[in-house]
Amino acid sequence: MSECRPAFLLGRYSDPVAGRALLIMDLQRGIVERFAAQAQALLGTLAGAAAAARLAGVPVIFVRVAFRDGAPEISARNRAFSAIGAAKGMGEHDAATQIHPALHPQPDDIVLTKRRVSAFAGSDLEVLLRSLQVTSLTLAGIATSGVVLSTLRQAADLDYELTVLADGCLDSDPEVHRVLLGKVFPRQASVIDTAQWIQALADG
Repeated sequence: MSECRPAFLLGRYSDPVAGRALLIMDLQRGIVERFAAQAQALLGTLAGAAAAARLAGVPVIFVRVAFRDGAPEISARNRAFSAIGAAKGMGEHDAATQIHPALHPQPDDIVLTKRRVSAFAGSDLEVLLRSLQVTSLTLAGIATSGVVLSTLRQAADLDYELTVLADGCLDSDPEVHRVLLGKVFPRQASVIDTAQWIQALADG
């Protein structure tokens, strides 16, 4: 997979269905492994969502966090990321930063690398979405209180229409997860189950 393929603009994604895209965020080996058995159901759910999106002609964008050798992007002032940098193993080619194989990214899927929590931070996501004429984003990933929350807030400020897959998110704190999905996210996004979203795609 490449992070830049002419096929995205010249092939099946030259006219994304109704301006939609599916963002599957931080489902990379190192993060998924922290959740062990909890993540297995999530992987199956998101593999199904990705398959349905491809069938409907909706771009599937996998987002991961990774750094150059030596992690020059990480500031010593950033408490969370400086700890990640010190631990190492989060380089662009390290096993921990690769999309989990259970999701089987396909050649026409887009794999995008970010440098902070939000999918927009340190990535070319906004440029990519503009090029694909995407105006509606469906969000899923680990963690609900991390990448999903940060990306939702930034995407809302950029005026994207937003959907969150409730069973496509996971967090280490069940109460935080519940409050975000039930009380916080609905202020800026539709929060639905993956099965409902897949049915909506099938219905056009």
